[in-house]
Amino acid sequence: MEAVFLTFILMLSIFLGFELINKVPATLHTPLMSGANAISGITVVGAVSLAGTGQHDLANWLGAGAVALATINVVGGYLVTDRMLAMFKKKGG
Repeated sequence: MEAVFLTFILMLSIFLGFELINKVPATLHTPLMSGANAISGITVVGAVSLAGTGQHDLANWLGAGAVALATINVVGGYLVTDRMLAMFKKKGG
């Protein structure tokens, strides 16, 4: 693919993502983001497969970094979701 075409796709995705995020009401932003972070578990699986190839040192380092960052993202998503759900629990006995 040509660099111009790839740049066009990147700019289009940035514009569409910005427009989509601006349309989401503030009350829904946190639940959507925590769910999206939890779905990042798919990224962990891909990163583990990249880190385990053993073909190039750079690929192994990038894969290990991706595993670490994606794991932080998933754990953060679950923590935010748990904290959000705790707000709706009844207090007391």
